[in-house]
Amino acid sequence: MSTANLIAGLDIGSQTIKLLLVAKKQKKEGQVFEILFCGEEPAIGIRRGVVVDVDKTAQTVQSLINKARTDTGKKIHSVFVNINGSHIFCLASRGMVAVSRADHQISQEDVKRVLQEASQAVSLPSNNEILEIVAKDFIIDGVAGIKSPVGLQGNRLETEVLVLSHFTPYKDNLVQAILDSDLQILDIIPSYLASASVALSPKQKELGVALLEIGAGTTGLAVFKEGELIHYAIIPAGSANITADLAAGLKIDIDEAERIKIQLARCCYKGKDKKEKIEIAGEGPLVFSRKTLTRIIEARLWQILAEVQKQLKMISKNQVLPIGIVLSGGGAKLPGLVEFVKKELKMPCRLARNLYFPELADELSYTTASGLIVKGCETAETENWLSGRTKSGLLEKIKNLFKFFLP
Repeated sequence: MSTANLIAGLDIGSQTIKLLLVAKKQKKEGQVFEILFCGEEPAIGIRRGVVVDVDKTAQTVQSLINKARTDTGKKIHSVFVNINGSHIFCLASRGMVAVSRADHQISQEDVKRVLQEASQAVSLPSNNEILEIVAKDFIIDGVAGIKSPVGLQGNRLETEVLVLSHFTPYKDNLVQAILDSDLQILDIIPSYLASASVALSPKQKELGVALLEIGAGTTGLAVFKEGELIHYAIIPAGSANITADLAAGLKIDIDEAERIKIQLARCCYKGKDKKEKIEIAGEGPLVFSRKTLTRIIEARLWQILAEVQKQLKMISKNQVLPIGIVLSGGGAKLPGLVEFVKKELKMPCRLARNLYFPELADELSYTTASGLIVKGCETAETENWLSGRTKSGLLEKIKNLFKFFLP
């Protein structure tokens, strides 16, 4: 098998670092990807999705890469990697240019210019930089709702975009950790945009949907309407906070709290309040009620969903999302969570399913890793990147927006 056909997605998470290695197959063979390796290591040097210790993170990544090589016999040279953390935020912007051609036909150059105008109109702190630019709409001579303006005629071209920005030092830590693992970075992709590429269908994005991905240290919200991203937010709380709340509420250590969460936790508990008894190593039995357990869990979930509700209201009071909420991430496995989200947000809700990897259809914790591969393969010149005909280090990538207008 050619090395050019190997694609790796590296998910840097708050609790675990996951690696998915696949072989890209010919389309005539049916399934596009064949999974060669799927594994994870406990995250060390990561806090709430952010690399805070470069050396420890690099060691963990290298350990995972070595394990993949041992299992498959394949050497991994480069990866698509995610970026996460509440330092990522989005801003709306707008740009306008005059159409340059004498016949008033809009060219790709006009599109690039108007996108540049929109990006330059955003005022960012000196230690922040633009991560992604996503066009929500193009407007020609006041006529809105245009998705592909190239070839159309007009005098004035405008655009409304969503600009994703991030704190540069955190990205630099991430890049350095990967490079110290003797890997090249093909692309850095926001976590929840990667997840959306495998968890949401084009029809769902067109009608209106919000992907809510509950990780260990963060919860991400990506909202789509008319096929485009219209809002993106990261909440600095996740399933690890629930574990910490259980440890504090039940007065036990964090490992025992995680065990109780996995074995007994659920939302919307409607049964009779009964006592549970768990043996705690070195301390004897711990007795607590089901309702106490549920109350602790739901208190944290209320906090997270209150912030989600706040973010949804920021989009537009009249914004309707017919598909509602799609839940992903390891924290979405909590029993009763779908019912709880429906009740609190008063919207339809369901669990995500991986649309590209049938083997991982119900593995919600691998949504980001698999999404990195799918979204990475959609990026311009991916085939050249994978065959190694690129310069080392972080590649100069063409923003997702621009690729639609390249010949």
